[in-house]
Amino acid sequence: MNLVWLRRDLRVEDNRALYEALQTHQPVTALYIATPEQWQQHHMAPIQADLIVRRLGALRDDLDALNIPLLYQEVADFNQAAQVVSEFAEKIKAHTVWVNREYELNEQRRDALCEQLLERRSIDFKSFHDKCALYPGQVVNQQQKYFKVFTPFKKAYLKQFYSQSLNVLKPSVGPDHTLPDALHSARFTPESTFSYSRQSSEQWPVKTDEVIHRLRRFCAEDADDYHQQRDLPAYSGTSCLSPYLAIGALSVRQCFARLAYGLPSLTEGREVWQSELIWREFYQHLLWFEPKLSRGEPFLDWGRRLTWHHNDSDFEAWKQGNTGYPIVDAAMRQLNSTGWMHNRLRMIVASFLIKDLHINWRHGEDYFMQHLIDGEYAANNGGWQWCASTGCDGQPYFRIFNPVTQGERFDPDGEFVRHWIPELSEIPDKFVHQPWKWDRVNLLSYPAPIVDHKSEREITLELYKQAKDGS
Repeated sequence: MNLVWLRRDLRVEDNRALYEALQTHQPVTALYIATPEQWQQHHMAPIQADLIVRRLGALRDDLDALNIPLLYQEVADFNQAAQVVSEFAEKIKAHTVWVNREYELNEQRRDALCEQLLERRSIDFKSFHDKCALYPGQVVNQQQKYFKVFTPFKKAYLKQFYSQSLNVLKPSVGPDHTLPDALHSARFTPESTFSYSRQSSEQWPVKTDEVIHRLRRFCAEDADDYHQQRDLPAYSGTSCLSPYLAIGALSVRQCFARLAYGLPSLTEGREVWQSELIWREFYQHLLWFEPKLSRGEPFLDWGRRLTWHHNDSDFEAWKQGNTGYPIVDAAMRQLNSTGWMHNRLRMIVASFLIKDLHINWRHGEDYFMQHLIDGEYAANNGGWQWCASTGCDGQPYFRIFNPVTQGERFDPDGEFVRHWIPELSEIPDKFVHQPWKWDRVNLLSYPAPIVDHKSEREITLELYKQAKDGS
């Protein structure tokens, strides 16, 4: 008997732990454990929690078709989860527990504990690198060290990637088997206890064929133009697949395989999307090599010396989309309403919080995780540290996004801004990104800018210079 412990790998296709368990030709049981107190500590968004529990229902049906029952348990935290796995493994008389590795520090400690507990019961624990197409340690420099700059990482990654075959693993049907009577009540059902707070994710389909259809549609219809459309928030030019990657309803290998399906080479748009997927891999690799990132520390040591000027009212204005800078406010209102934010906008609002308001990037990082349906620690941390210029291959500290010019460049007609800020629906295009210059601004029920970008930019340059100089 085998027990497959599912975490952020909520799929049956291209799931290495599940595949390897089925290859034994012995009965397989799957287990998912909700850990609400741990999730609260990790700032999981209620909309992502809702996506997970909905996905579990679809996954149960996929597993049933393979003769694999899905068991479910809710406990407080990771330590208790490790205990439950050990107990369930013994109850079903499992010889082996199979998992796909996760790279965050708490998750690694959880798995180490679980392995110890299973060893006491003489049960094997087998783990696999499955989160990335190329796992940490496969892509290293000539000194066998991990890369600290993305471009050479990507070059080495692609060289390695194209030197091997890309296999998307197809699961086989497992042997039929019967659960012990005592565990029938542990099978996952829509009535299973799920006490973590939830926000509706109904706009995101969760059945496997629907998720795969989204991937195929993007690759067939939008991928070739991705490089031209991806930075325009008023258009649906991105894949919108990141929520499924975040919870493991899709694997990155499935994305790579579909992107290149039937093509002798990739177009420019497809290459750019491929590059975005490799950025995701880059940040996953960094977590493995640098546990300090899981502890909230900056990648660059001088980042600890940065001085922050936290202002509660400014932070609240940023969170609620009331800063007086339309592109920032529209983006934050989109996030608060939908749990989603366009990638270009993530950079704009992060830069504004850090370099216009001088608020610690960790506050923004936490707020994103509390609201994003695609919240994933590695990518979120990497993105925030990139904007803060404290991360691995982050943007130079003297590159500071101007929220007005960013809006004018990527939302030139103000279509996105007007959608999320109805107060600006009647403003002329010329002033939509700087309404304070309109001679009828007094008619608007929209706030004036809470800071002057030009002045705050100079303050940021001095704060960063002091931190880097060690003063």
